[in-house]
Amino acid sequence: MAHKVRYKFKGVAKEINFSYSRHQNMHEAVADAEGIDLSQFLQTEQQLAAISKDKKTVRNFRDTEFAKMGFSELYFLKNGQE
Repeated sequence: MAHKVRYKFKGVAKEINFSYSRHQNMHEAVADAEGIDLSQFLQTEQQLAAISKDKKTVRNFRDTEFAKMGFSELYFLKNGQE
């Protein structure tokens, strides 16, 4: 099944192809498409996941950091449809 990710980066709407064989999640895919190095972010996220008791904390951290980077409205399109 073909997946696409639609998102806004610094207010500009964009759409990219997504494959789980290349990226673990859509956040990594959009950062790669924009040429953003996530190595420090991923390290911090891993540390947070190790000490937090729930996934909500990690998700909130990810959403907040990506908003600071300029990303908004990230979502999957399946078969080219919302």
